[in-house]
Amino acid sequence: MTSIILQTATRLIFTLLLLFAIFLLLRGHHEPGGGFIAGLVASSAFVLYAIAYDVGRARSALGIEPRALIGCGLLVAGFSGVLPMLMQKPFLTGLWGSWAAFGSAPIAAGTPLVFDLGVCLTVVGVILTIILALAEE
Repeated sequence: MTSIILQTATRLIFTLLLLFAIFLLLRGHHEPGGGFIAGLVASSAFVLYAIAYDVGRARSALGIEPRALIGCGLLVAGFSGVLPMLMQKPFLTGLWGSWAAFGSAPIAAGTPLVFDLGVCLTVVGVILTIILALAEE
């Protein structure tokens, strides 16, 4: 049984850590940050949740098996490398595009962001597979 103070603080910190992970992911291809550190921050949110509550509740908060995240992350990262090849460019060449979301100014994004997303998912999957398995023992 953990303390009510830790559980209350975890509910606040959990959301902040996930938002910070998204921030790190989105700014990663322009400045320091990216998929790896975003994955570490996101997985630390779920590890904190597992410490405050229990591993079962952390797994249900995640909503997907961590090993499935590894596969999804590898597929997303691989897709970002293969997509340029479909356009007769070398593997992992950066492709860029922009679109206007909800009538706002155009938002530029590219395959480096997709690659970082794949790395993030893979890191979250690996870290949580290891930590949650150790915590269950």
